Amino acid sequence: MNKTVAKNVLKGAEFIIKDAQPIDIFIPEEWDEEQQMIRQTVIDFVTQMGDKGKKIENQVNLMKEAGELGFLGCHIPDEYGGMLLDTNTVTMICEYLGGTHGGWSTSFAAHTGIGMLPILYFGTEELRTKYLPDLSNGTKFAAYCLTEPGSGSDALAAKTKADLSEDGQHYILNGQKMWISNAGFADVFIVFAQVDGDKFTGFVVDADTEGISLGAEEDKMGIKGSSTRQVFFENAKVPTSHILGEIGKGHLIAFNVLNIGRFKLGALTVGGCKKATDTSVKYANERKQFKQSISNFGAIQHKLAEQTIRTFALESSIYRLSDMLKDKKDNLVNEGLSYSDALLQAAEEYAVECALLKVYGSEAADFAVDEAVQIHGGYGFSEEYYVAGAYRDARINRIYEGTNEINRMLSVSMLLKKAMKGQIDIVGPAWAVQKELASMPSMETLEGDYAEEKKAIKDFKKMILMVAGAAAKQQMDGALNLKEEQEILMNISDMMIDGFNAESLLLRVEKLKGMDNKNASQEIYEAILQTYIHDATSRMAKAASDALVSFAEGDVLNIMLRGVKRYSKYTPKNVKVLRRKIAQKLIGENAYCL
Repeated sequence: MNKTVAKNVLKGAEFIIKDAQPIDIFIPEEWDEEQQMIRQTVIDFVTQMGDKGKKIENQVNLMKEAGELGFLGCHIPDEYGGMLLDTNTVTMICEYLGGTHGGWSTSFAAHTGIGMLPILYFGTEELRTKYLPDLSNGTKFAAYCLTEPGSGSDALAAKTKADLSEDGQHYILNGQKMWISNAGFADVFIVFAQVDGDKFTGFVVDADTEGISLGAEEDKMGIKGSSTRQVFFENAKVPTSHILGEIGKGHLIAFNVLNIGRFKLGALTVGGCKKATDTSVKYANERKQFKQSISNFGAIQHKLAEQTIRTFALESSIYRLSDMLKDKKDNLVNEGLSYSDALLQAAEEYAVECALLKVYGSEAADFAVDEAVQIHGGYGFSEEYYVAGAYRDARINRIYEGTNEINRMLSVSMLLKKAMKGQIDIVGPAWAVQKELASMPSMETLEGDYAEEKKAIKDFKKMILMVAGAAAKQQMDGALNLKEEQEILMNISDMMIDGFNAESLLLRVEKLKGMDNKNASQEIYEAILQTYIHDATSRMAKAASDALVSFAEGDVLNIMLRGVKRYSKYTPKNVKVLRRKIAQKLIGENAYCL
């Protein structure tokens, strides 16, 4: 008699201290018939778009088409004009739209994420009813006005003012915003300003309000197809009913909206990575040098394989996180929470993971397009080829939704904050690792499928706990101020990224083994898994060592450095052979086919 295994939904950041099982995750190979139909609709839209997304003058019409197809409101409840698809389907839509030109995907992301979500999360019922239907169907478009000339990462330093009018009916906005995506065609602005000088507050502002003017379109390095302009406010009157949330609580809007924005950016970069890799394979097969296709050369195969490994790892992690967000949101709704509050709390719960995957996704996309240019050689530098624009477009991903440096530091500080609040216990597991270091290593027998990979991932988690726990203890003892030790935070964050990715990859490969999949052989999936863990082992050891030697010394340092060696024992693999195997699969299919 078979036992039904219950799905276990981990809390935010709990992946560091608890193991997940294949049943706990969702993988794209599990899309049902309806999701496959929606996927094909998105693919058809992207195909018909072609190169139109490169040009700024096409953005409005393309956005209207996306609205008519339901893409703009797929995350919005029916009562506000949306179609409210499940989280995994919304993630899939983002992924495939991420394979378009960066200009258009920027317009889409700015509108559906930071443009619409503040109203859904924090707007009154009146504001939701007034704005969300038109924003969902593509009748109107939104922009998010946060950054100023003197406040970027330090968003709360904004100087735009909002003063209450004498009759108490309006706030009078004065100030300047910059780098505002969609500003050139937006009908609605989400604006942050200081009330009474220091109460950071969000507002919904109609773009045609008297006193609002726009700067010229920015001449940008990339995403040239998107509208990016400065927005000026000179005595612009905004009704008091257009306040978002509470006066002085605008930081809650800005930070919480960024959580889901980071996740969506990660999903969009999956599509960008696949497009770059697919383009690379096709060109490598077509391009002849020395009387053969350059795809025959080992150096090119290494590039194609590494593009694939990073893309497949990112995709595995994104859909794992997507399902975690879905389960958390569904559970909260079942407990009686409204959809918007449940969505908000789910994003807040997994803020650490959202930050990690924003970083990894943006850097994986950068790598994929960079190697695409290299594979194209001189042609990669030509504007006649897709990869030149993609190279420039991808670069912004490491800057917006919070720079990668900010997100790396945030991921660790949020983890430690969760621990201090008792939301996650890392002290007990970290202490258990310390006790283990004081004991003799056990001669563990590895049995079962992927036993070596499972042990490597457990060891990755022990390394993270060892370093993070030691750093946190130093801070509690007053010997270290982590806010001033940004390099250590970034070391730990990089370890967390590799730990989450490695486990997500393993769970996907395990799950695929039990399925009748048609996309690729299990051998290719296992080659990706082994190569990723082989390389991650070295990265983990370096990041751990770099962090430890920067704050520990003497016997304590020596013990923990021995721990690094102890927890980085994954048997080296012949990654040359594994990478060739991965590349040859793509070369044979003449496409990114996983």
